Amino acid sequence: MSRARDRLFAHLAELGVETTTIDHPPVFTVEEAARYTGHLPGARTKNLFLEDREGGLWLVVCRAEQPVRINALARLLGAPRMRFGKPERLSEVLGVIPGAVTPFALLDDRERRVRVVLDAGLLTMDPLNFHPLDNAATTSIRRRDFLRFLHALGYRPEIVDLTRTLEGRPPA
Repeated sequence: MSRARDRLFAHLAELGVETTTIDHPPVFTVEEAARYTGHLPGARTKNLFLEDREGGLWLVVCRAEQPVRINALARLLGAPRMRFGKPERLSEVLGVIPGAVTPFALLDDRERRVRVVLDAGLLTMDPLNFHPLDNAATTSIRRRDFLRFLHALGYRPEIVDLTRTLEGRPPA
């Protein structure tokens, strides 16, 4: 197990949060992850690290199957035009690589530069499944404990119905 994972689990233990983790081969896409995590109860997730035109950083957390139109999301949030964040920025701010993006990496956002957006549909599910700072494992966490984790770090996530990014257009 990595030191980053150990640090995450120690932090969660300090909060009194129990999790379950399964190891699997490294995965880089939602489709690859489904091969190893499709049997898990709760929500399989995807996490989008985005940067807006003015340099603002965003982490969008949603169900794996939820399509998201990024330009429509920017309009919905009242944010400047968005694009996927560069791998270098992802590593610098959250300490993870593409394919391992996870809200658990907010533990490393010491300057709290990232704005967190949670899909309302995700919050109807329990438990939630995320990578524990590397893409060779998946950790299940109760929804209430996940929200407690975010709040303990000082985040007040924006909760958005991401299906609204699809209005007027067929899903991708």
